Amino acid sequence: MKQGVDVKYVNPFLQSGLSIFESMVQMRLGIGTPEVSSLKFENTTFLIQVGVTGEMKGQVLLAMTADHAKEIASRMMGGMEVAELDELSRSALGELSNMIMGNTATLFSNMGILIDITPPLSMLGNRLSLQADVQALKVPLTFENEEFISVYICVAKM
Repeated sequence: MKQGVDVKYVNPFLQSGLSIFESMVQMRLGIGTPEVSSLKFENTTFLIQVGVTGEMKGQVLLAMTADHAKEIASRMMGGMEVAELDELSRSALGELSNMIMGNTATLFSNMGILIDITPPLSMLGNRLSLQADVQALKVPLTFENEEFISVYICVAKM
């Protein structure tokens, strides 16, 4: 049986995500209902995966539709039209994940927990399925009361 995510370690991820989205993407997101989830994505999904090492181990995924990924990239690039998820738009999305996870690492450091992050890995596909050593906690982030992006937190304190 997989270890679950300790809820006291969830807030730094969410706090960082909401803050960075508001400042870098100019979107004020809300938090939906968290749920334990598998890492199986039936529809076409854009994923950004960032590994967590140090005093916590695991991974964090940002999952969204391709259209939402294009909208985020466009907003990050000053409103430039993004017709496809090319190298430039994927780079912008990877940088967004770096900012979120870097800020998360700082929040954990302030709690006396030292973590490092791996470079982001982006994937776009249909019926994607990933594995994690820790049970995933899915937290939907909403925009205008609709799920816009989901954060999958699969980390445990060592």
